[in-house]
Amino acid sequence: MMTYLIVCPMVFLAGFIDAIAGGGGLISLPAFMFAGLPVHNAIATNKMSSTMGTSLATFKLAKGGFIPWKQVLFSIIGAVIGSSFGARCALLVDDYYFKITMLVVLPLVAAYVLFGKGMQKEYEPYPLKKTMLLSTVIALVVGVYDGFYGPGTGTFLLLLLTTVAHVSLKHANGHTKAINLTTNISALSVYLVSGKVLLPLGIIAGCFNIAGNYLGITLFTTKGTKIVRPFMLVVLTIFFIKVLTEVL
Repeated sequence: MMTYLIVCPMVFLAGFIDAIAGGGGLISLPAFMFAGLPVHNAIATNKMSSTMGTSLATFKLAKGGFIPWKQVLFSIIGAVIGSSFGARCALLVDDYYFKITMLVVLPLVAAYVLFGKGMQKEYEPYPLKKTMLLSTVIALVVGVYDGFYGPGTGTFLLLLLTTVAHVSLKHANGHTKAINLTTNISALSVYLVSGKVLLPLGIIAGCFNIAGNYLGITLFTTKGTKIVRPFMLVVLTIFFIKVLTEVL
């Protein structure tokens, strides 16, 4: 019972934040580990709950017309290829050096989100083919990061799709969720086959994650894109603290 009392509220909060700005795993995965689950069971069960929540968020964004499917299809392919390559790299390179790099990168990203104009305006859209090409490259690169390390993938996708590929913020959120759902399902399939998912906890936590995602997506669709930046800064701050504690 104590495990459920620890995990479920945090997974709800993770779903809420993830629906708006990505990065929910930065909250939910530590909750599973703090509750005492072995690391592989924590990762696998967290993946199940997050997949359930992301499925709901993706469905609602698709229904609301927030997912540009022509762009998303090639991005999904790029993300899957990138994450597979990143996972292989993770077996060869010590992630300590990567974390040190993130301690430099994260404050710069946060400063850009806070002070830069890139997150405060809508860019003039590129022609469709250029947007598709840039979105695919972004998904490929971030996919490598996702396979290698992972936390904050949705936040980085959201940021790069808006500022580099000139995808509107509302469409970038849908774009990001579709990519995340694909990679989540792929990883979850492996975890289910390996028997690492604790199904009762995963299903109940997934229901809480769905509720959090539902509330977050509802807030996003009613309040608009102005709420994204504050939540993105929260995610980046949590991520920075997480990496710092791991390095120290």
